[in-house]
Amino acid sequence: MSDSVIAERSSDGERKGRKASREVRRQQLIDATIDSLARRGYAETTLANVADGAGLSRGIVNFHFESKEKLLVATLQFMAEEYAAHWRGALDKAGDDPAGQLWALCAADFDRAICNRRKLAAWCAFWGEAKSRPTYQALCGGRDQAYHDVMVDICTRLKAQGRYPIDPQAIALAVNALLEGLWLRLMLAADDVSRESAFASAAELLAALFPGHFTRGADGTVSRA
Repeated sequence: MSDSVIAERSSDGERKGRKASREVRRQQLIDATIDSLARRGYAETTLANVADGAGLSRGIVNFHFESKEKLLVATLQFMAEEYAAHWRGALDKAGDDPAGQLWALCAADFDRAICNRRKLAAWCAFWGEAKSRPTYQALCGGRDQAYHDVMVDICTRLKAQGRYPIDPQAIALAVNALLEGLWLRLMLAADDVSRESAFASAAELLAALFPGHFTRGADGTVSRA
């Protein structure tokens, strides 16, 4: 192998290493931002405490994000993309049956990977700012609409299968609102509500709305029919 080829491959390796390092640093800072939002809230989160939490210098934060607002937007985008990938993955695994899909979507919302005190607190911090920050609304609005559209489609197919006298649009909105509300209860009343009891509450609603597809067993727990 010639010296020029070796040098070229070495240069490519260095570039890939620098790119990987940049991605690792950005993720470290995003993770530290989530931690800070969970501990301190939105207003008290600063570039300095994010840098300290990540074990990096303030200069590194400025290099990657330039400002607190850009760092927060990147953090919200990461969380929104993570959430979307999570529910889409659950939907794909559920197959074509609408009851299975609805069950999978509700269960996915209480998976520890995305439903934990740290991330719930960070979501609440962003929710508190969304009304006055159009960027946050625009960032999540399209994904929220995609989720709602999927839920409407599932409810429409369940209505046809079970001949339920329901409005799929209204039912999809109700299910979405319940899931969001249960997340809030998990954040505000963590001692009284668990991920398991929250999912059990969601399952109760499914059984009430679609009794031909979800049933209550002898032990009182709800399952797919």
